[in-house]
Amino acid sequence: MAPRILLARHGQTEWSLTGKHTGRTDIPLLDEGRRDARLLGERLRRPPFDGLPGAEVRTSPLSRAAETCELAGFGDRAEEWDVLMEWDYGAYEGLPTPEIQERRPGWLIWRDGVPGGETIAQLAKRADAVIEWARSADRGVLLFAHGHILRTLAARWLGEEVAFASRLKLAPASLSVLGWAYGEPAVESWNETGHLAG
Repeated sequence: MAPRILLARHGQTEWSLTGKHTGRTDIPLLDEGRRDARLLGERLRRPPFDGLPGAEVRTSPLSRAAETCELAGFGDRAEEWDVLMEWDYGAYEGLPTPEIQERRPGWLIWRDGVPGGETIAQLAKRADAVIEWARSADRGVLLFAHGHILRTLAARWLGEEVAFASRLKLAPASLSVLGWAYGEPAVESWNETGHLAG
């Protein structure tokens, strides 16, 4: 079977709750985020995933992702990987979109990028490295990471430019699956959050 990538976004933080761009700042999970991480783990232990035996697990080293991985029950199997860190937002770190747009009317991160941080091309290169690694062996992959890098991974998995990720909404503690259809890369499921209802 062709390899699939399961994408798990970290649980809620104070900054994700208020819409602040959270790149490399190491913001901890809220209590809600910890609860949701455990519920995500319960979802991954039920069919059709059944705990993902044989899957390789990697996590961003930032605590909000690593703790989500741990609370979901995959910490003992996970390897930290810097490539999965969130977009480096440079001068826009910690700022919500409306505040940035006051300075730059019409600004869209997926088109315009960020000053003093990681370029869109650099972000794409990181995502492509993850995809190349995931496709390199006959095993599934579970990744714990962040909203923008995971959305970028999905866009690149589909062969699209990074800007396509602007159309892919991704909630905290959500689960998505990138797979195949008729031999072509496809989205099997996206932004699943039903498990958060308990």
